[in-house]
Amino acid sequence: MRAKIKDYLISRKQSYAKTFKGVYGERVLDDLAKFCRANNSTILSDPRMEMVLQGRREVWLRIAAHLNMTDKEAWKHFNPNNGDLDG
Repeated sequence: MRAKIKDYLISRKQSYAKTFKGVYGERVLDDLAKFCRANNSTILSDPRMEMVLQGRREVWLRIAAHLNMTDKEAWKHFNPNNGDLDG
């Protein structure tokens, strides 16, 4: 069961990497970074709009995490008590 979970997590990470690879992937990431406020505050005076922006930012953080983590980090994220891929 653990092997299936590890394979799934690694495969998902690789899918993110392949999806956002290349010129078109970079263009989409640039657009998403702006739309999701990757580098800007989401704090606003309107609490409803702030929550909308927080949701967008959460999506950006998930994409960025999958693009930047190693296989071992992907497993550790799912199983924080044991980041060992072999264990």
